[in-house]
Amino acid sequence: MRVALFATCFNDTMWPETPKATVRLLERLGLDVEFPRAQTCCGQMFTNTGYADEAVPGVRRFVDVFADYDAVVAPSGSCVGSVRHQHATLAARAGDSGLESAVRELTARVHELSEFLVDVLGVTDVGAYFPHRVTYHPTCHSLRMLRVADKPLRLLRAVRGIDLVDLPAADQCCGFGGTFAVKNADTSVAMGADKTTAVRSTRAEVLVAGDNSCLAHIGGMLHRQRSGVRTMHLAEILASTEKEPA
Repeated sequence: MRVALFATCFNDTMWPETPKATVRLLERLGLDVEFPRAQTCCGQMFTNTGYADEAVPGVRRFVDVFADYDAVVAPSGSCVGSVRHQHATLAARAGDSGLESAVRELTARVHELSEFLVDVLGVTDVGAYFPHRVTYHPTCHSLRMLRVADKPLRLLRAVRGIDLVDLPAADQCCGFGGTFAVKNADTSVAMGADKTTAVRSTRAEVLVAGDNSCLAHIGGMLHRQRSGVRTMHLAEILASTEKEPA
């Protein structure tokens, strides 16, 4: 299987350890992973702010870069959601039937990390060891757009040494929402406060999620509260192989 890593621009510029962890994890499972250097943004930022025409070149680039791979894997439910749900609309808007066809064919092979592990590879135990108290936040795009359901939780439950605790009101949005956090700052902060209250009630050491964008929002608030709770991407926990006691 020829697998490509879609790192996403957000991870590439701010959280490079997440795509690196994704590669380590997939290689540990026996896959050869390529990182096409010509990849760029999926265009979600343009699309969500109304610049649909400006997003179309990004769709063309995505198809050109990833068309020849058997699978494209990204550690981001948000960006995979954009590729699956926005690219077809953008291609149709461009009036390019060839692009529409290429997008349809490719998006069936684009996977969020937990989907790829559970649905494509058929694994839940990836050989990870992480002896810490952890709680999981299901991000909106992974939960509602991609419908990954409990796949991340199934993967986390199989991690040796982990103490996984339920997050109250887990399915409630954290309030980030990209530019929503800028345009509706007061509402965003109020939603984030509800989320941090829920996180702290679990007494978890680590908050995990499948999108670093949401973790940035929640983690920033947790840090300002001096909560002691750190944030980690799902890929980093699944790639962890802290030495088990003899």
